[in-house]
Amino acid sequence: MFIRPAKPDDDKAIVEILMPVIRGGETYALPRDWTETEALAYWRSPDHTVFIADDAGVVVGTCYIRPNQRGGGAHVANAAFMTRTSAAGRGVASAMCAYALEYAAATGYVAMQFNFVVATNTRAIALWQRFGFEIVGRLPDAFQHPAKGLVDALVMSRKL
Repeated sequence: MFIRPAKPDDDKAIVEILMPVIRGGETYALPRDWTETEALAYWRSPDHTVFIADDAGVVVGTCYIRPNQRGGGAHVANAAFMTRTSAAGRGVASAMCAYALEYAAATGYVAMQFNFVVATNTRAIALWQRFGFEIVGRLPDAFQHPAKGLVDALVMSRKL
């Protein structure tokens, strides 16, 4: 598996990854009723640098990196990661996280911050902690989980 910048030809595969996650509504605070066009436009926003994880010619994951804030906060990166459902548990998110951290450091960011990690997303939290992220804040009842109701969201950060 290798990580590379996304090309326009990857958009169909990216949408195939995004839509089940968005429709599930359990891990991202994104509208569950977004169209494929809206979801792709968000993921491909001009300030997002988008990458894909390629496993033998199959796109198994996608991530983006962007400045967490503008101006005085632009030295901190933010990132988002999604894995193809059929590739869960195969190390795709780990590979993308390692790549994102290296890329962010190489392009001048001094830290990476996740602004809104849903507290019930325990696999992601454990992964981010393995990569050195710390929970620096908790937002009580910030996320409306489709099955569990109101749950907390976490702010996680690490220096690069």
